[in-house]
Amino acid sequence: MKPTIKDLMSLLNTIAPSNISEEWDNPGLQVGSLTQGIDKIMLSLDPTVEAVREAARKRAQVLLAHHPLLFRPVSCLDLDKFPGNVIHESLSGGVSIIAVHTNLDGAAEGINHILAELLGLGDVEPLQSIPQYPAGGLGRIGFLDEHMAVDVLAEKLKTMLSAEKVRIIGSTDSAARRIAVMGGAGGSMIWKASEMGADVFITGDVTYHQALEAKALGLIVIDAGHFCTERTAFIHFADKLRHLFQQARFAVEVEVYRGERDPFLYK
Repeated sequence: MKPTIKDLMSLLNTIAPSNISEEWDNPGLQVGSLTQGIDKIMLSLDPTVEAVREAARKRAQVLLAHHPLLFRPVSCLDLDKFPGNVIHESLSGGVSIIAVHTNLDGAAEGINHILAELLGLGDVEPLQSIPQYPAGGLGRIGFLDEHMAVDVLAEKLKTMLSAEKVRIIGSTDSAARRIAVMGGAGGSMIWKASEMGADVFITGDVTYHQALEAKALGLIVIDAGHFCTERTAFIHFADKLRHLFQQARFAVEVEVYRGERDPFLYK
């Protein structure tokens, strides 16, 4: 069966309910028509011009992004500037753009669940619950099978996340077993990770003052970057989508845009 974008949106809502997204967020259809038929989608962490062009080149009708293209109303659509250039490319190439963002972060089998799986954590629970959604929650915390030196864990993360470098707050001589994780920017959850008894908190985009907070709490933090923590999990999310499409008997091909790179260069 060839589904429409409306069908895809309904299916995505079963995985990542839109009502659990943060108030400031804007997941869902960004550009396109709910009646458009689809037989191929491409996944990309960010809805960039390059990602839309690659989706069009591969004849995908949808670019499914983690980060929304639009967070607030647009008062002027300049086709030479972001986000107008992306919208223009989308309409020209016949590629609709959909985002699953904080609703996928908090989903039962979303970004943070996937990261916990990749780390091999056991006895996993959310760092913070979502009252209207008991199945999921913000972040994850669980146990490694055995204690692991922080420097060894850091090297494991670099390999797992294809991260060139990571930043560490705290001692690398320590051994850790109870691990908290939150993909993307999770610095605001440092206090919660400490309260939940984490030995190490893995996240991205930690600020200077958040680092000082972690140090004061005695919590080791590994900042593996916004891009690497989320993109790795989003790539694995593609496999979950393929399985769901098979279950729904949707004849939809799923491809991942491989041209994305971390916008930061490390010297």
